[in-house]
Amino acid sequence: MRLRRTFRSALTACAALVASAGLVAGAAVADAAPAGPAPAQVSATTAAKPLPSRVFAPYFESWTGESPAALAAQSGAKHLTMAFLQTATKGSCTPYWNGDTSLPIAQSSFGADFATIRANGGDVIPSFGGYTADTTGTELADSCTDVNQIAAAYQKLITTYDISRIDLDIEADSLDNSAGVDRRNKAIKLTQDWAAANGRQIQFSYTLPTTTSGPASNGIALLRNAVTNNARIDVVNLMTFDYYDNATHDMAVDTQTATTGLYNQLAKLYPTKTPAQLWGSIGIIEMPGIDDFGAAETFTLANATAVYNWAISRGINTLSFWALQRDTGKCPGVGGRDDCSGLPQNNWDFSRIFAPFTSNFPPESDFSLGVNPNAGTVAAGSSTTATITTAEVVPAGGTPSGTALSLGLSVSGAPAGVTATVNPGTVLAGSPATLTVTTAANAAAGTYPLTVTGTAAATGSVHTATYTLKVTSTQPGNDFSVAVSPAAGSVAAGSSASATVNTGVVAGSAQSVALSVGGAPAGVTATVNPGSVTAGSPATLTVATAATTTPGTYPLTVTGTAASGSHTTTYTLTVTGVTPPGGLANGGLETGSLGPWTCQAGGSVVSTPAHSGSYALQAAATASQTGECSQTVTLAPNKAYTLTGWVQGNYSYIGVSGGATGSAWTSGSGWTKLSVPFTTGASGTVTVYLHGWYGQGSVFGDDFSIA
Repeated sequence: MRLRRTFRSALTACAALVASAGLVAGAAVADAAPAGPAPAQVSATTAAKPLPSRVFAPYFESWTGESPAALAAQSGAKHLTMAFLQTATKGSCTPYWNGDTSLPIAQSSFGADFATIRANGGDVIPSFGGYTADTTGTELADSCTDVNQIAAAYQKLITTYDISRIDLDIEADSLDNSAGVDRRNKAIKLTQDWAAANGRQIQFSYTLPTTTSGPASNGIALLRNAVTNNARIDVVNLMTFDYYDNATHDMAVDTQTATTGLYNQLAKLYPTKTPAQLWGSIGIIEMPGIDDFGAAETFTLANATAVYNWAISRGINTLSFWALQRDTGKCPGVGGRDDCSGLPQNNWDFSRIFAPFTSNFPPESDFSLGVNPNAGTVAAGSSTTATITTAEVVPAGGTPSGTALSLGLSVSGAPAGVTATVNPGTVLAGSPATLTVTTAANAAAGTYPLTVTGTAAATGSVHTATYTLKVTSTQPGNDFSVAVSPAAGSVAAGSSASATVNTGVVAGSAQSVALSVGGAPAGVTATVNPGSVTAGSPATLTVATAATTTPGTYPLTVTGTAASGSHTTTYTLTVTGVTPPGGLANGGLETGSLGPWTCQAGGSVVSTPAHSGSYALQAAATASQTGECSQTVTLAPNKAYTLTGWVQGNYSYIGVSGGATGSAWTSGSGWTKLSVPFTTGASGTVTVYLHGWYGQGSVFGDDFSIA
């Protein structure tokens, strides 16, 4: 870690993917020790207190001038991993904090802060190495060729600060330096022997880069060398970020697959260890928000909760992230900075999720949600009820919280003529509520899934349950069917198409069925003739398009209504044509439908708010998605353009990707015009998008154009 990964890192990541068959992990240290006494001559002093068996210890950037004790107290992170120790120059055997000769290993350097952290119930884990040291030859075992002096440096660090664990962050060039790897592991063994002889307990952890399936072959080689040198490695931390594989990531899932890959390799290296011992020797290091690669590798607050719960369930030893100073929200949309996450978050949001991981604290509880019964049948004009059940769920390895979560309850999905309510709307986990469903006499017969949602504001956890409502007709003896054949058609703008609307008697006697069609966008006229038939008789659906109709795919809804109820069927109309050069299709959303825009779940065309005309585009951002809506446009190649659009909402983004890259964003309750200049590539094809930000709610866009 530390400083952005360059092209060398990308090559390393690619090599790691190729080597993923049979991987293990390896990591290394970063600094050197003073050319002082041999290991046996270093004093022991009082043995340090061991770390908890489960510890949250985020990295602290030692070069910022900030107080580690102050930030630990503000964030709630009782334990810190101190980054980094390295030599000032290549070839030296003397390590300093951040390679700064004014910050030697001495009480004058952070000693008072460390004492305060311990007094508050925490501790520190000094870390050697890091990306900068590992690529400049100033990682201790790379710089110093004397194993005894390397060991002496470790021992001086132990006795100066009375620590119980040393972390060795080995990346990039240091992973491939076989001589440095061997010296480092030999020095670890010497230090462990020295500690045993002096009544001390000292742990060593390696921190390593990884692929989504586990560490690469050079990491395996490092750990195998440790085994060969009889160097005990207590914890192997994986940096589950900066994959640089040009893929879109679910960072929580990738953490699980990467650490599972490490577990499988450690099982081969240490065949006598139990599963609990193996999981207990693994650590996870995340990078909150947008990592050095970019937005495709974004670790969200929802990811943090998922990783926390998974780490608890597996018995992981260490949970950490890079770095404490990044746990702020002052640079939304910006990746790879050392002082903010790139997310619109509150200060210390990630720390507060991870802090309970330390074994002296209970893990965060979750809840379950159900509906009993989960289905019901009512005649139109009647009502029914069901019980919403809730319960506290304790993560594996945890204990009940003692304070039940407060849950907000709601229900959605009720069709026209149906009212669904939950009472009370807020309960404590473990308490019930009542779902009441009331239907009007004219409610259409049919089956409707209602979604009950429970939200724990304190943890951000959301769960849903489904209640299936069946509404029957007041004339249960009669029923009919309606269908369209063919069910889809394609026409060029300016042309027309037709299809047959078929009706049939499903039960009882034939009824009079009124037929209608809805959903036609601007420039499209859809009619059904005749407008009323006796069930069993056909009608004709005619669709006419104007020459100016926007190309796209539009679902038309044909509805049949009789005394027994209503039924619908869909005719999918595709209008073909060529998007005018430099233009966006449906940029003003005045077709009243999405096409050719496509959106993540919840995205839609809305009538309120609209900047001009009758409609606007809604991008539905949630805790797990930005709500992106997009369409692809082909423009002239290698030409400069400007995308403009009007937006409204918190953290509203517009931009282009694919053949060009550019974006702009704003926040506000009113409409704001954004402009994004860009230049097309050789193909001329770009993707235009609107999106919000995780957990910030829906944003709206209107009147998009490219000039």
